[in-house]
Amino acid sequence: MSKNNIYISEFDLKRLKELIKVVEEFGDKRVIQYIEELDDELNRAESMTPQEIPDNVITMNSTFRVRNLDTNEVAVYTLVFPAEADSAKGKISILAPIGTAVLGYKIGDTIEWEVPAGRKRLKVEEIVYQPEAAGDYHR
Repeated sequence: MSKNNIYISEFDLKRLKELIKVVEEFGDKRVIQYIEELDDELNRAESMTPQEIPDNVITMNSTFRVRNLDTNEVAVYTLVFPAEADSAKGKISILAPIGTAVLGYKIGDTIEWEVPAGRKRLKVEEIVYQPEAAGDYHR
């Protein structure tokens, strides 16, 4: 499967690279696989200033709606840093498999990733809130 181009703000890229360093040094060994996947995604992402980020892209702290292409279920999530994660409120950590998978994708993209139960497929339907589009460049 070919991967879509993904976009990330310079600010998010810097914060996420710092997070990777901290987790690699002090973190739980169970998340190392996810850290490696996140690092791979960041290495292939196109970095730009927050003002240049298209408003249809999932960035850190974005709230977005996705459709599960296998079950047709719709969900709304907010992509957050690990300390802010709260699954009951739909706040998913960037270190969760789905969090790493959605970063940098845009409306209309289909995201595929492996989970223990098999392959998941989600389609990004809407960006409900994106900090960069709202002028929140340092959120």
